[in-house]
Amino acid sequence: MADATRSDSLRSGDLSRMAGVSTDTLRHYERKGLLTPQRASNGYREYSPEALGRVRLIQHALSVGFALDELAMFLKVRDQGGAPCRQVRALAAKKLEDLEGRILALQALRDDLHAMLKDWDTRLAGAEDGGRAWLLETLVNGGPSTPTKHSRLPAGSHKGGKK
Repeated sequence: MADATRSDSLRSGDLSRMAGVSTDTLRHYERKGLLTPQRASNGYREYSPEALGRVRLIQHALSVGFALDELAMFLKVRDQGGAPCRQVRALAAKKLEDLEGRILALQALRDDLHAMLKDWDTRLAGAEDGGRAWLLETLVNGGPSTPTKHSRLPAGSHKGGKK
């Protein structure tokens, strides 16, 4: 009977290959409470066949923004017979809201970079060949949207020559 159990179980190396993760990752999941292997008489970790599905669930949940500690909390409730579905759904909605905020911030940054590059192209076009256009100083002086930026640059460093 022990042989049947052993043949159904997966060792760390087998599970890691099947799941596409490292054995260090499996040990990390174990420390976080996401996986619970059994120990063979030789001390090796042995996982149930269901562990592969669990690792795949963890990997997919990580890819959509869940953290290991969040997953550990939900899986613990689930493993104890609970149904954390509403909490999982609420957290996913919060993650989507946060992601949308980050996307808006990235779009604003993209727009700022476009404006900055346009300003820098104008400065470079007005600079003498090989001369300074003082591009980095525009970062300190507030960037392209600051109306007084040219007044803070050295004379002759912006289009139009002298001040």
